[in-house]
Amino acid sequence: MDNALLELLGRVDTPTVCNAIEVVQGRRGFDAFTRGTMISTQPGRSLVGFAVTAQIAGKVPPDEAPHIVRARRMAYYKAMHDAPKPSVAVIEDLDYPHCVGAFWGEVNATIHKAFGMAGALTNGVVRDLGDLPRDFPIMAGSIGPSHGFVHVRSVGEPVRVMGLEVRQGNLIHADRHGAVVVPPAVIPALAGAIATLQETERLVLDPARREGFDFAAFERAWSAFEQART
Repeated sequence: MDNALLELLGRVDTPTVCNAIEVVQGRRGFDAFTRGTMISTQPGRSLVGFAVTAQIAGKVPPDEAPHIVRARRMAYYKAMHDAPKPSVAVIEDLDYPHCVGAFWGEVNATIHKAFGMAGALTNGVVRDLGDLPRDFPIMAGSIGPSHGFVHVRSVGEPVRVMGLEVRQGNLIHADRHGAVVVPPAVIPALAGAIATLQETERLVLDPARREGFDFAAFERAWSAFEQART
């Protein structure tokens, strides 16, 4: 992955990425994005990286032997540590939509940041909002006070987070609007599409921000905008 593209993706929001994907594909209908409203612990930041997936649960205690539970948890941490960077922890809470166990808090966020990860995406719970490390954004399904009986159920398997299917290694872009999986086929053309999209939108935005913008000015701007999109 081109470092320049990763830096660019870190500067734009997720709606821009959604639109740019459609520019590359030449049609509307891209739907690999989350549904519903998510919680962002750093609303002004975008989260970009390759997915490292896992599943957790926390409503009830695990029914496996303690040594099995611990071994799976350590395998989870090893996978997060070893993943190609930049990486994003993508965690499905199997208790959704009734999640109670906050896997993400000060301790886990600090550990994952120390592993060199970019952040986390989950349909589960986040806590310790005043104590989370800087530069480690977490997009979560809810906020809660307790870790409950949270434990790891699988590592590296496909997961579903807020309606979004994610597989190990998928390129993730997320922010306060939600998250998308960037299709591999669009990646080579994505930077150019973002530039095209931003230039096209300025055909309407620049006139609309000037004094004296009336309906006639809108018609001219919109006509130019439509022609640029075809």
